[in-house]
Amino acid sequence: MENERREVYFDNSATTRVFDSVRDVMIQAMTADYGNTSSRHIKGVEAEAYVKEAREEITKSLKVKEKEILFTSGGTESNNMALIGTALANKRSGNHLITTCIEHASIYNTMGFLEEQGFRVTYLPVDCNGHVSLDALKEAICDDTILVSVMYVNNEMGAVEPVEEIAKIIKAKKPGVYFHVDAIQAYGKYVIRPKKMGIDLLSASGHKIHGPKGVGFLYVDERVKIKPIIYGGGQQKGMRSGTENVPGCAGLGAAVKEIYRNHEEKIEHSYALRERLIKGLEELPDVTVHGLKNRENAPHIVSAGFEGIRAEVLLHALEDRGIYVSSGSACSSNHPGVSGTLKGIGVKDSLLDSTLRFSFGVFNTEDEVDYCLEQLKELLPVLRRYRRA
Repeated sequence: MENERREVYFDNSATTRVFDSVRDVMIQAMTADYGNTSSRHIKGVEAEAYVKEAREEITKSLKVKEKEILFTSGGTESNNMALIGTALANKRSGNHLITTCIEHASIYNTMGFLEEQGFRVTYLPVDCNGHVSLDALKEAICDDTILVSVMYVNNEMGAVEPVEEIAKIIKAKKPGVYFHVDAIQAYGKYVIRPKKMGIDLLSASGHKIHGPKGVGFLYVDERVKIKPIIYGGGQQKGMRSGTENVPGCAGLGAAVKEIYRNHEEKIEHSYALRERLIKGLEELPDVTVHGLKNRENAPHIVSAGFEGIRAEVLLHALEDRGIYVSSGSACSSNHPGVSGTLKGIGVKDSLLDSTLRFSFGVFNTEDEVDYCLEQLKELLPVLRRYRRA
């Protein structure tokens, strides 16, 4: 009898397997308490209870007010709402926006859209570790600036931006400028306190924290002037019309509750996996780990370049051994090209198309890391024999 194929999932920055508690509450919300939250009868009240409980879990995790949380269809919509809604609501105050050169496509492409609408955008450079230039930020803020958007954790290499320092610079230079943080790779990995940290808007996504796909949230400080970008029946106080995704919200709430339970333990485990993988990778010939290798980087992401092997070739070779990794952001893989992040940090040309991302979740083990390293040790010399001329 053949051995069962082994599966090692190291693509948790793309999406995650849901917690059992998430699955269970979603089934309950879909099969028993399936009402519309806008309905006046008891089924509507039952459905509304799930949404209310999820909002309470999120506000508890961030220490913010319930009315400051808007449920969305995920990180992309949250980022679009933050940028477009804030830009349109404040265009009389100025038309200048600031972001970085290593943002996710849902920020970068939204900024491109806003440029088409007449807004001016400054893209800040980063250093070799992926950290934004604070001097460039200070220089960029001007009388016309209305919004700065910087990701908390880079989705490709795990660089952690100094968001508190950025907030201080913004408020010192021009207090009226809003600060948006794309925390899609950071929420669940860090304890985030927007009020204390000077963050005005913050995006998060359910499926990055072992919750469901198709749901996320946007935190909007009650003082922020913002317009809706979806119009309709006036749900969520008119800020995001459309029937609430009750099973999604319920699953998101359950995921938030679970991810922040014994949180330090989970993060310590993730760092242990990361450090074990980096140590093993550095023992392999012609392998470069990008960015910081210490705990100043995010606990769940490792980006490594494999000299002489195309990323796609190595990705599929690992897949044949039951190991699932990524050649970059899952979203950007729909539009293949050179990674803006890798170019931004100055990765040499020979590694731009030879880099893989390994990303961990709560279900991964040290044994899986060892298995991955064993397979790489076998595969690399074989694949390099067929390197391009």
